[in-house]
Amino acid sequence: MDVRTLGDLLDAVGGASVRLVTAPAGLTAPITEALLYDAHAPLPRVPGALLLAVGVRPDDAGPVLAAAAEAEMTGVVLRGADGHAPDDAHAHGVALLSVDEDAAWHHVHLLLASAIGARPAPSAGGLGDLFALADAIAAAAGGATAVEDPRQRILAYSTVPGQPVDEDRRQGILGLQVPVSAENTEQYRRLFAADGPVRLPALREGGLPRLAVAVRAGGETLGSVWVIDAGTLAPDAEDTLVQGASTAALLLLRARAARELARHLGDDLLRRLLEGTADAATAAQRLGLDGAVRVAAFVPDATASGPDAERTALRLLDVVRLQCEARYGRHACVLVDGVVYALLPAPGARHRALAEDIVARAGRALRVPVRAALGGTVPDVAGAAESRADADLVLRVPDPDVPVATIDEARPRVVLLRLRELMAEHRELSADGAWRRVLSYDAEHGTDHARTLVCWFDAGCDMAGAAKRLAVHPNTCRYRLRQVQRQLGVDLDDPDERLVLWLQLRTLAGLRPATA
Repeated sequence: MDVRTLGDLLDAVGGASVRLVTAPAGLTAPITEALLYDAHAPLPRVPGALLLAVGVRPDDAGPVLAAAAEAEMTGVVLRGADGHAPDDAHAHGVALLSVDEDAAWHHVHLLLASAIGARPAPSAGGLGDLFALADAIAAAAGGATAVEDPRQRILAYSTVPGQPVDEDRRQGILGLQVPVSAENTEQYRRLFAADGPVRLPALREGGLPRLAVAVRAGGETLGSVWVIDAGTLAPDAEDTLVQGASTAALLLLRARAARELARHLGDDLLRRLLEGTADAATAAQRLGLDGAVRVAAFVPDATASGPDAERTALRLLDVVRLQCEARYGRHACVLVDGVVYALLPAPGARHRALAEDIVARAGRALRVPVRAALGGTVPDVAGAAESRADADLVLRVPDPDVPVATIDEARPRVVLLRLRELMAEHRELSADGAWRRVLSYDAEHGTDHARTLVCWFDAGCDMAGAAKRLAVHPNTCRYRLRQVQRQLGVDLDDPDERLVLWLQLRTLAGLRPATA
């Protein structure tokens, strides 16, 4: 992510967090940094900056907007400015942005500053500075150095020439993972139980001993730093290692914060894309999706509510994200109103197989049934909202025997659902008529005329077919239909009335067809 313009920034953090009120200079105006306003200090000249107007009400923002324009700033951020008339902003050519009334300014500043300063992560997973730190420790301590995470994965290693290494280091660097052994496990137990650096013997013949220290922050173990001791370590190697661990903790925390920010921004961007409010071109670039896509939706089929339902949904999100990332690498998944959505690259004949695999895995992990729906394939991310709408409709017409369904498979049920909703919205389609008279008669007399009509219609108006569906004699079916015509005034000889009556009974009354 490389935020350089107002439009880029809004795509990164816009939506519920930061909202645009007006942009007289357009969305291509440059953004350089975010500054906090201090009413007691002169406003610095910082071209392209965003000024966070701390303590300024929207109705009193005119002088601040003027000062920001004079300082060549791009925009001003105000609390509760959504309904504010942007005349002053237009007059001065300054963008006006709004945040919630209760938004904490230091949180807003952190969000904007992080997004503005964000850059594409280096190939080492965003931990490029750790390699420089490993080299610095190796040079100062006098031994080849490695930085690991708590799972013994190697995050960075030194490349200072001429320093001795052993086979364990070579194998670890090749796989970026420390070789597993009982001896290793015991050494890590000793390391993480110690308060400072620990000297550890070689694990096997031909190996070299180590000097190691745990990396901690606020009582949390973030990893460890290891230095090979080939007999050439500096006298102050332990002090160097302690200082290096402190720096490593800062870098690891910063990298984790950057990952969490990137995930938050990606989630927000995907959420707005599924709502149809994000710029499609920017979203495609940020999410790494080029070409056709398809939305998959997953939902726990459970009766849990409150915190339990929220925890279940979050666990489902983890399962979906893990499986999608295993299949596609870095992937776009988001939780919205209890439904987990994944944006799948297309074409992909294996979308259904992936959804079925996720449903099975999630069901075992969550111990509740999970259903999945696949929306239609659209040419690019601009149609993601349409594919999401398809998936939502499929989820609304569940088939208990089919936990995974595509929009094409569920089309008949979806059409009937939409017809029922449309007919219910229009009085002339749902008002009193033959269908209500039939239902009222059944309720009053204990008859089964409505179901008989539906079965007859479903059988193509064939008496024998209807009787078979009802499990009655054809004469019984014939008698019921005559009663409908004579006593209720329904003209079953009129094909138009038959069609309307069938639609009303199937959609508005919700009568299900009988199986022959």
